[in-house]
Amino acid sequence: MHIIYLHGFNSSPQSLKAQETARWLQQHAPDITLHCPQLSPHPAQAIAQAETLLLSLPADTALIGSSLGGYYATALAEKHGRKAALINPAVQPYQDLLHYLGPQHNPYTGEDYLLGDEDMQALLAMRQAVIWQGKYWLWLGTADEVLDWRLAARHYAGQRQSVFNGDDHRLARWPACLPALFNWLSQAD
Repeated sequence: MHIIYLHGFNSSPQSLKAQETARWLQQHAPDITLHCPQLSPHPAQAIAQAETLLLSLPADTALIGSSLGGYYATALAEKHGRKAALINPAVQPYQDLLHYLGPQHNPYTGEDYLLGDEDMQALLAMRQAVIWQGKYWLWLGTADEVLDWRLAARHYAGQRQSVFNGDDHRLARWPACLPALFNWLSQAD
């Protein structure tokens, strides 16, 4: 089995959740291959990178997306009929990121870049109005200081959701979620 982990805005494969996921798989499920690409800071390029990777892997490859990576994972899951686990996913990044327009710095990679209007337009073009039932499991923290968890809960109404009272955007409980998550991802539809 293959899993693609898509990191969030100004993040990287070195993020804590990505590293926790990789360590858990090494210890408990070494037969699962984790792919965690360094995504471009520009959404059109990031989704193209992720889609190219997804299409190069077996048809049962699933997705994990954190924050903005959850938005990308949704777009790919909808287009290609894949399962996706979403950690505090962005629902409206074309609005949420408006106050970040301009010069940016990714603290993980050291990359400096310019976030522009064309990036917001690319995000808007990926918007999914209708969500397939049963393809998603959301992991939400009610104390998310970055995104309003209630927006995701409403947007993905009818999908499996685990809501952690008092947990934040980082979702400190993530390692404890991994056994159940990988059990769900490995089940046939």
